[in-house]
Amino acid sequence: MFVSLKKDEFAFREVFGVAAVRKQFISDVTGIPLKTIRSVRIVSPILRKRTRKQKQGILDLALTLNDDTWIDIEVQLKNQKFWIKRNLFYLSHLYADELWTGEDYDKLKKSITISILDFKLLPGKKYHSIYTLRDQDGEEFTDLLEVHIIELCKDLTEESPVNGWIRLFNAETKEELAMVKKLDRNAGIAKAVEVLEKLGIERSPSWYWVQSQKARRDRAAEDAYVRDEGRAEGRVEGQDFKLVTLVCRKLRKGKDMETIAEELEEDIAEIQLICEAAKDFSPEYNEKKVFAEVMERKKGLL
Repeated sequence: MFVSLKKDEFAFREVFGVAAVRKQFISDVTGIPLKTIRSVRIVSPILRKRTRKQKQGILDLALTLNDDTWIDIEVQLKNQKFWIKRNLFYLSHLYADELWTGEDYDKLKKSITISILDFKLLPGKKYHSIYTLRDQDGEEFTDLLEVHIIELCKDLTEESPVNGWIRLFNAETKEELAMVKKLDRNAGIAKAVEVLEKLGIERSPSWYWVQSQKARRDRAAEDAYVRDEGRAEGRVEGQDFKLVTLVCRKLRKGKDMETIAEELEEDIAEIQLICEAAKDFSPEYNEKKVFAEVMERKKGLL
């Protein structure tokens, strides 16, 4: 059975869960020498939509490079209206959201977004576009913000370290996957192919059925918890209210954002949004008030 890296969130998680793959991918895309990359740590191991109302076709992974650079990797299968503005919105949040009230600006980390798109976004034949802040003469203002856009649908016209990764994401058959392994001697890509081949052997149609049933049971269990929690609080608002409640409890205990995301196994972006909304309600962190603020902020994202 063949497993597609760009279409299968389980495969995406397994492949980029391998440290050697993450390091090589970041090095090949950004040009940072591999030997200088000490670590590429996954901020959140859970792949999920940025908001629960987003459409299917988005895989998103938040990382930190050597603990001093934020990196967001996104795989987007279908074009969305205002995609460029949306990308800049998330880049700005990636850069700014870690700065808490009272902290100095030197706490801000370099932020990089890497968007792997299965549609044509930009004119021209260039399939790996890199953007930073520069003046009209091309002089760089700062390297703290960096945008990489990789368009999978464009032809590979030159030698580039990203070519092997594009072939890997585009592979649709076992034969194409084998060709990627043959053409690209890159150690990170070889490991990624190895993981995908193993997944293809292990995963039968019944495996996916079991996973879908597990997901259905998990959702049912979460809904039951939410109903009980909602009655206790006098308000039933689904998974969002449950998550806000749990985050508020941990904030009262003085836990920081990353610790909360790790303990709850939630996307750091989701926890950031709640923590930002909760700042004005410290130290009580009234769940209902925080929840109302979160909902208002989420409306602004849609």
